Amino acid sequence: MMRSKGIFVKTWALLGATAMFLSVGALFAFVFWKGAVVVDADFLFSSPKGAVLGEEGGIYPAIIGSIWFTAGSVVIGGVPAFLIAVYLAFMRNSEKAEAAGQLILRCAAGIPSIVLGMFAYSLFVKDLSWGRSILSASIALGIMIMPYIETLIEKAFREVPSHMIESSRALGFSRMKILGLVILPMCSGEIVAALILGACFSMGATAPLIFTGGVAFASAPTDMLHPAMALPLHLYLLVSQGGSSIEAAYGTALVMMVLVLAGNIVARTLAQRSRPKWRT
Repeated sequence: MMRSKGIFVKTWALLGATAMFLSVGALFAFVFWKGAVVVDADFLFSSPKGAVLGEEGGIYPAIIGSIWFTAGSVVIGGVPAFLIAVYLAFMRNSEKAEAAGQLILRCAAGIPSIVLGMFAYSLFVKDLSWGRSILSASIALGIMIMPYIETLIEKAFREVPSHMIESSRALGFSRMKILGLVILPMCSGEIVAALILGACFSMGATAPLIFTGGVAFASAPTDMLHPAMALPLHLYLLVSQGGSSIEAAYGTALVMMVLVLAGNIVARTLAQRSRPKWRT
């Protein structure tokens, strides 16, 4: 009976993994097939042209704008995520404080991104009169990715072998010295990986940009106080128009998927390279 259950579970897992692999592979293959015909140097390094958005020209301002939005959100969301992870993993003084912190993070993670966009629009764009800008959008995106980054960093902290922390305490190290001399060097790869994965998450978000800082057409941004184009919003607008813009939409989707895939590969590589240090 136990053997039959084991075979069933292995078969079920194999079928699930195969279905997931084929689905993701088919998605990438379809987008590559449709988008590769329009992606060239002119598409990557020129601005949109033509009477209809995306009918001619490229997506250079959207690529640069996405980099600005993503970088701003990682800084705004990553710093508090790191500090919260440090507190919950090492500095908390009571179980109640940890439970409250975890509850707040889980609630923040469940907020729909479009609600965050509406909040940022009401507070920053309207009430504080910042206007539509990269800064307003970066705050909304930073709030969105903060719980995600915090969870990954806290997980890395909690996986540090407890005997190494106890040994450091036995040598008279303070909490801050243990954090600076033991924990951070061991977890640096996974911390950077968490920030990169947060950046990938942020780069694909569209809803917060609609209200706060994304526009249909603009030149490549040079500061955070003005609105800018972004790849996901540009893709949404191209698909909405349909017709002659649909080929450019597939090209935009292909560029986004390549950027996100590259980010995930880099994050995975960094995380794997840092792990052997824990086992030696």
